[in-house]
Amino acid sequence: MAETTKHEAWDPMQYLRFGDERLRPALDMLGRVPLAAPARIVDLGCGPGNVTAILKQRFPAAAVTGLDGSAAMLAKARVVAPDCDFVQGDFFTWVPEEKPDLIYSNAALHWVGEHAVLFSRLLSLLPPGGVLAVQMPAMHKEPLRTLPLTVMTSEPWAEHLRGVTSARNILEPGEYWDMVRPRVSALDLWETTYMHALTGENAVGEWATGSSLRPFLDALPIELRAPFRAAYDAEANKIYPRRADGITLLPFRRLFIVARV
Repeated sequence: MAETTKHEAWDPMQYLRFGDERLRPALDMLGRVPLAAPARIVDLGCGPGNVTAILKQRFPAAAVTGLDGSAAMLAKARVVAPDCDFVQGDFFTWVPEEKPDLIYSNAALHWVGEHAVLFSRLLSLLPPGGVLAVQMPAMHKEPLRTLPLTVMTSEPWAEHLRGVTSARNILEPGEYWDMVRPRVSALDLWETTYMHALTGENAVGEWATGSSLRPFLDALPIELRAPFRAAYDAEANKIYPRRADGITLLPFRRLFIVARV
């Protein structure tokens, strides 16, 4: 991610605990990218580099660069994708040395605001025929995202969590259409709800700890983190119960934007 409450707090191994489930949307979007042989690719918000490595496998002749704001994630990424380049930077200030043919962003842009400014900027970095491909969770109205805001109002953690937020609320699909379509030659816009099948106890809490719950945990004193997680788990397990076969189903809606300049 390029912007979180504390960059260094992101744990690559926790994020990858449900790696297969988190990768599926990235693979689905990759299949919709209308490019045969891009020469330069940027993985925007590359995280631990698992998607960066897939981009390199899909387009082996391309020069692939991963950009992220987290040094911990980039350290992991350099191991996962050693044949790619990685840069620590910010989505709003980063400038590529050469215009990339593909800017690919999987589950990252929902962490930053000002999407009208950001999308305009990213499109301006592409050459004619270049592609911007973006996937973002569209979960801001769902319990997975709203539960921390409820739990944080209770003591003893309320005093520590005032003003703490997680990922931003993304716009409605039609707003992205109106924002992007006038600037591009083709736009593919869709939503998919995935039924992520999670294993283990407190599976939703484990999933959220690798992403949206992280800013709340990081803002708490160490001794309050486990009790906060337990309170979150108690509520999450009511909404997302573990099934008879041990699986917890997490419905997860995602928005996809694939735009060709």
